[in-house]
Amino acid sequence: MKKSVLIFIFAMLLLLSSCGKKTPSDNSVNTSQTTDFPDNAVSEKGEETVMKYDFSAFANVTITGADPDAMSDDELSVLYVQARYCQAMTDANIDVMREIVSEDMTFTHMSGLKQTREEYFADIADGSLTYFTIGIENPVIHADGDKASVTFTSVLNANAYGAHGTYRMKGTHHYEKRGGEWIAVNG
Repeated sequence: MKKSVLIFIFAMLLLLSSCGKKTPSDNSVNTSQTTDFPDNAVSEKGEETVMKYDFSAFANVTITGADPDAMSDDELSVLYVQARYCQAMTDANIDVMREIVSEDMTFTHMSGLKQTREEYFADIADGSLTYFTIGIENPVIHADGDKASVTFTSVLNANAYGAHGTYRMKGTHHYEKRGGEWIAVNG
C-alpha cells in the first residue's frame, strides 16, 4: 500500500512539473491542477486525504490572480461555488444553476437589460446566450459569517444574442449561506 501511494505522489509531482504548476511570480490558479489547493495531502498512515475543493472539474473556467494558500476555508468555498456556477453557465446546466442561484435573483446585462432568474436561464437554455469559456481574474473574496462576496473581472468568451466575442466586466457577486451552502443572492 505504501509503495503505491509513493508511486502516486511521484507521478503527481512529475505531472505538476510538466504542466505549468503555479509559481509565486505567476500568481495564477491552474484549475486543471488540484494540488495547488489545501487538503490534498497524504496522511501519516500513507493514505491520501480527500480534497475539499476540486477545481479540476471546471474545464471551461480559468482563475488567475488568486492565491489559494492565503485563503480561508470560507473564501475557498465561495470561490469554488463561483467557479462551479461559471462552469454550469458554459455547460448550459440550468439544474446546477438553480441549485446555486436564489429564486428571487435578478440579472442586469451590460446593455442594461434586467431579467429574472428564470428569464436569464431560459436565454441560456435556448442558446440566446452561449458561454464558451469564463475567466475569473483577480478575485477578491470577503466572507463574514453567513454573508460573502467575490469581486473579480469576468472574461466571457460568449455568443450574446448573436454577438460573438470576448467580454470583460468587473463586478461583484454576493452569496448567503443557507442550509450550509453558499447561494448567490442580490447584493
